Amino acid sequence: MAKILVIEDDAATADFIVKGLEEAGFAADRAGGGRDGLFLATDGSYDCIVLDRMLPGIDGMAVLAGLRGAGIHTPVIILSALGAPEDRVKGLTDGADDYLTKPFTFAELQARIGLLIRRGSAAAVAPQTVLRHDDLEMDLLSRRVRRAGRPVELQPREFRLLEFLLRHAEQVVTRTMLLEGVWDYHFDPGTNVIDVHLSRLRRKVDDGFARPLLHTVRGVGYRLGTEA
Repeated sequence: MAKILVIEDDAATADFIVKGLEEAGFAADRAGGGRDGLFLATDGSYDCIVLDRMLPGIDGMAVLAGLRGAGIHTPVIILSALGAPEDRVKGLTDGADDYLTKPFTFAELQARIGLLIRRGSAAAVAPQTVLRHDDLEMDLLSRRVRRAGRPVELQPREFRLLEFLLRHAEQVVTRTMLLEGVWDYHFDPGTNVIDVHLSRLRRKVDDGFARPLLHTVRGVGYRLGTEA
């Protein structure tokens, strides 16, 4: 039975979520403030945390920072009435795994919790520490990348981008897939952030080699593969 922690100061909302989770077969604990929520969350026994952004004591973003700073990577879904793009971006880039705006339906919240738990379970069952395609190799533990034995120095976001492409080698990945899988955006920010990072990554991975591995599929997306 998956165990969920709900950190929410509004009693009616918290009761609604906890009751729904228990009826759906989850075990659910509740905290009404940021300090209590952080204390409970740091024992690491939860499969997912539902976190209100505006809390008494310390707010949800401070709770999230405390968890990630303590090395606790339990999936976190932020609940908030703040739904502007910049608010969502801040929540996701500061360590949340999902961001759901109020008002919300319980069915959607339950679906998102289930997805995060399944992702965590799949990763725990079959961890993969080295990714390879052709003469390109990525070690996820040492965070080292080599092509034909030559080191490739990457910035953190470039590393994450290449990891995503390696996990989908020889497949076309769309901009939406990259925004969600690499930047954790569940909306299009309307910038050229993907193009800029792909361009930098292509220079580092392909320059000096006769056969490029990173390809643009016009009108569709990108592909890492041995054929153009």
